[in-house]
Amino acid sequence: MKIKTRFSPSPTGYLHIGGIRTALYSWLLARNLGGKFILRIEDTDFKRSTQSAIDIIIDSMNWLNLDWDEETYFQTKRFKRYNAIINDMLSKSIAYYCYCSKERLDTLRKAQIARGEKPHYDGRCYESHVYHKKNKPCVVRFRNPKNGFVVFNDLIRGPIKFNNQELDDLIIRRTDGSPTYNFCVVVDDYDMAITHVIRGEEHINNTPRQINILKSLGAPIPKYAHVSMILGKDGKKLSKRHGAVGIMQYRDDGFLPEALLNYLVRLGWSYGNQEIFSLNEMKKFFSLKSISKSASTFNTEKLLWLNHYYINHLPAEYVATHLVWHINQQRIDTSTGPKLTTIVKLLSDRCKTLKEMAASCRYFYEDFSEFDTNAAKNHLHSLTAPALKIMGIKLSALSDWTPAIVHESIKKTAEELQVSISKVCMPLRVAVTGTIKSPAIGITMHAIGQSRCLTRIAKALDFITYRTQKSNDQQ
Repeated sequence: MKIKTRFSPSPTGYLHIGGIRTALYSWLLARNLGGKFILRIEDTDFKRSTQSAIDIIIDSMNWLNLDWDEETYFQTKRFKRYNAIINDMLSKSIAYYCYCSKERLDTLRKAQIARGEKPHYDGRCYESHVYHKKNKPCVVRFRNPKNGFVVFNDLIRGPIKFNNQELDDLIIRRTDGSPTYNFCVVVDDYDMAITHVIRGEEHINNTPRQINILKSLGAPIPKYAHVSMILGKDGKKLSKRHGAVGIMQYRDDGFLPEALLNYLVRLGWSYGNQEIFSLNEMKKFFSLKSISKSASTFNTEKLLWLNHYYINHLPAEYVATHLVWHINQQRIDTSTGPKLTTIVKLLSDRCKTLKEMAASCRYFYEDFSEFDTNAAKNHLHSLTAPALKIMGIKLSALSDWTPAIVHESIKKTAEELQVSISKVCMPLRVAVTGTIKSPAIGITMHAIGQSRCLTRIAKALDFITYRTQKSNDQQ
């Protein structure tokens, strides 16, 4: 059997962590078994579906490198097919018109609840032969079997059983003529030869209804696997109150796709004690048998740890291709200064996200108008001026500008002044970067460039002179 899976999001909002995890699992199963993976946009909800949400789905899949086979399918382009099948079902009495008003259905529901029954449609319009005008609003319902059970073997949870008597006669076409979600899904899975359906556990109750419709059409039944939900730290379903955001927000916040995928694959799946997985390893080792039945807890700190790992272990050239987006977002002009690969190598140990890295690298490319207030207070004053003056003289005389030579100049200055090297490094760091945090000062100054460093040292000395005179004037 040729394995075929699908990811079928609804474009009614952001694409969240839970959705992408099911997409990843479906993609990995297909790739692991040499099958196909398709993307299907379930856009039958006209009022809530938007083009921007569709674009976000496509962008998210592309950013994560979750490629799909065949064309991208859209349910709204398949209405003719859905209605042809519904009409055939009507002719065979597998489906029927229902003219019941909302008021009658509400009354029926209240009465059933009062009797302690599970609310369901009573099948009145199937049994009734009362004539109705052709233009009277009506829906079409699927005639669900009234006897027996629906039993399926969930590939994660094991055997699941439903009594047909508890299942409703599902509406498969609305009064406006549009087919409903549960029906479209069935026809799509049938037409697209889907063999395995991986989705969230909230769809378990939909599965017996969909199986019964498939059986009525004489269609093969896919294998189902329902993944447990993702929880926040408080043990409740992950939602906006936990800071849950759309997938592209993780890109905007500076995460690498490799880190997010690695985190998501381990959010319910395991392979021994291994934590770090390349995409090829995920495809090689993935199995539905290793997915836990228990809910998973989302941990932002763990995701940050993974992101920091990948920033440090992926090739700097590759990380730089993602960093450039954040550089552009923060409008940093990198036309003069070090290559972005150099920035990655310099700041990878210090930065957990690419957004942080972009914000931290501005002084390599652009001059700053002000020094950090606390840094200047502690390190730019009359006692540090001599070290900066000597450094300015020594650095301007250098014909070679390398980290080692810069560091040697710092060391000699400290020796001449008979102070610790930190007494030279700290004011120098504040002078050339504006802050107290940077990579090793020799490497940092080499990347900034000789001319810029000398200009900034002169600026720092002017700052000290101004502050000193101001202080004297106030005394």
